[in-house]
Amino acid sequence: MSLFFQKLMVYYLTLDFIFKHMKPALRQITATPQSSFLVRKDVGASMLNNWHYHPEIELLFIKRSSGTWLIGDHIGHYQNGDMVLIGANLPHCFRHEYNHLTKSGKAAGESICIKFVPDIFGSSFLNMPETKAIKNLLTTCNFGLQLTDNTKINLPATIEKMLATSPGKKLIYLLSILEAIAESREYIPLSSPGFMQSHGDTNRDKIKLVFEYTFNHYNEKITLHEVAALLNMTTQSFCRYFKNKTNKTYIQFLMEVRIGYACRLLVEDEKNVSEICYECGYNNLSHFNYQFKTITSKTPLEYKEDYLRMQAVS
Repeated sequence: MSLFFQKLMVYYLTLDFIFKHMKPALRQITATPQSSFLVRKDVGASMLNNWHYHPEIELLFIKRSSGTWLIGDHIGHYQNGDMVLIGANLPHCFRHEYNHLTKSGKAAGESICIKFVPDIFGSSFLNMPETKAIKNLLTTCNFGLQLTDNTKINLPATIEKMLATSPGKKLIYLLSILEAIAESREYIPLSSPGFMQSHGDTNRDKIKLVFEYTFNHYNEKITLHEVAALLNMTTQSFCRYFKNKTNKTYIQFLMEVRIGYACRLLVEDEKNVSEICYECGYNNLSHFNYQFKTITSKTPLEYKEDYLRMQAVS
């Protein structure tokens, strides 16, 4: 079979899979008697994966490959050396370029994956003052984090060591990796808050109350007055407070939540754009389209078409 027809077959099989399985699949990771978490190297075709999620946090190091990743409602390009920390239950998919899946030997694509449950170290350990930064990191990664700068450069050596060391040292290395990421803060958030409808533990009761209210009522009409009343504040005081704590206005946050959820419906559901518009709390289709493009730089249809096109490339 020629290379052209091999690619064509992969393309149509992938399209068929996408249209039959738009919702993310749950992947279960089984611990072994020797280890409570997973460290795995994938080479070539073993890197293939579908749109999925799992209850573990995932640290993925792309040692040698390039392609497109879909993390929550974020669509982006990755290349050699990229690293991402993905929170528990956040749907994601990595579409590697064809040559990285088919070549062999040193030319084959390669990645190293580390998966662990969020409470791997126990609540008592994470409540210690020395581990406060790590605890915050494990909450922040709920939206997916792309590692950058020196953190991205320095961590691969430690990750490689985890493949061949003892179970005890693997755990120590994992802790040192998380500490390095947490202290450096050299990362970029990827998915929007609305995609998961989950805020994690913010350790800020007032903001937590606002987040909970927003995630429970984003599809209804929400006014600044009623949200401010939750905190017994005037509208003006609440706006200043929210901007100070989140570096964005509440209206902007609410828009991100609604559009984030719309992105999820576009890739997982068969509803049309009008139905999704109203389900996300909008009463005007043109206003929905405008805000969607403001957040994603695409129209809803363009977003879905890009998603399907990127899913088909493998």
